[in-house]
Amino acid sequence: MGQAESQHHTETQTSFSVKNVAKLVLFSAVGIFMFFIPITVGGSSTIPLDHMVTWLRESLGPLIPWYALAVILLGALYPFLTGAWKKSRVDRVFSILKVLGLVTALLLITHTGPAWLFDPDIGPFLFEKLVIPVGILVPVGSVFLALLVGYGLLEFIGVLVRPVMRRIWKTPGRSAIDAVASFVGSYSIGLLITNRLYKEGYYTAKEATIIATGFSTVSATFMIVVAKTLGLMQYWNLYFWLTLVVTFLVTALSVHLPPIRNKSQTYFDGKGNPEPEVRQQLFRTAWKEALTAANNAPSLHRNIWSNLKDGLVMTMAILPSILSVGLIGLLLAKFTPLFDWVGYLFLPFTWLVQLPEPMLAAKASAVEIAEMFLPALVAAEAPLVTKFVIGIVSVSSVLFFSASIPCILSTEIPVSIGELVIIWVERTILTLLIATPLVYLLL
Repeated sequence: MGQAESQHHTETQTSFSVKNVAKLVLFSAVGIFMFFIPITVGGSSTIPLDHMVTWLRESLGPLIPWYALAVILLGALYPFLTGAWKKSRVDRVFSILKVLGLVTALLLITHTGPAWLFDPDIGPFLFEKLVIPVGILVPVGSVFLALLVGYGLLEFIGVLVRPVMRRIWKTPGRSAIDAVASFVGSYSIGLLITNRLYKEGYYTAKEATIIATGFSTVSATFMIVVAKTLGLMQYWNLYFWLTLVVTFLVTALSVHLPPIRNKSQTYFDGKGNPEPEVRQQLFRTAWKEALTAANNAPSLHRNIWSNLKDGLVMTMAILPSILSVGLIGLLLAKFTPLFDWVGYLFLPFTWLVQLPEPMLAAKASAVEIAEMFLPALVAAEAPLVTKFVIGIVSVSSVLFFSASIPCILSTEIPVSIGELVIIWVERTILTLLIATPLVYLLL
């Protein structure tokens, strides 16, 4: 046996060790349990992560708003301390909006400011229903995401779906891991992966655009906040899996529509690195890659600390934006006809699929472009079917100005604001048409 072959044999043996199998099975099982297995505690049936967040919120009580304020303060200062605000016009605008978010938080906590800010449907609703749950859920959720995505489960799923990725979504098999990581983890992490692989020649411009606009949606932790706001936690598993299926179906269709259809198939610097196809022993290859990932994963405490740090940085970036862009969006929705006008784009489709309160559903769909949580606030009192569909639209539309659009524009992926808005319209219409019949069928 040659030296290289012997080394490969040793590496394979190491990967297939009992320790790595245990890491893959045990940590992934804990992650699945925390996110997907509802349990009943104190008469309330929901997933363990939600129980934990509720317990934290009740235990810390009056300290929670001050914790949220501290995170918002750090988030507002962060772009100026790091110099990130200078990068582009988009960064400058969002850095100013984060300062506006900080001012709004200070006014709400100190109970000073204009009367309209304290309307129960505006400031208090935004702070209590979104800022505080997101402020706790994202960091706590990121700890358990470390178990769900860090020890081989994603690689295992990624290899199994590799044969269908090219056929259905027009992207390489390796994008399966990227897609699932984006959906389960976070769009910012997903976009980092996509941008890096695009620059390294693993994706063409078209493939990178498909992944960035089709898979880099909000994480499971954000979906919990949407589900809670809409009163859907008793249907959590149906909501999560239906949203995942609808999002991926919409992406499969949107690749055939302009502007994505017309995107260039060229590589970043002209040099590509196409992947080999796996035609045989798919399950064995998936198992091997999962165990290799478990073998290469950092120690548990390092992985949790790294994810917690990412979760806190992400929370810092998001909370001030939710308060500023969310507040602007709510004020426009409440005091101007802007989103009613945009909603008329979607009214023929909400009417066509016979959604209860079609105009409300159209307006809720329209407001998603500002901030992905706003549709849940607009549709909070709607009939169950409408709430369910709007909950799916919030996630499946993928693109919104408070976070995902600036994130995409800060990458090297060649897509403009105009193209992103067109893709958002297409995705929203497709989601309404696909999700509504499925919700009627399954509820």
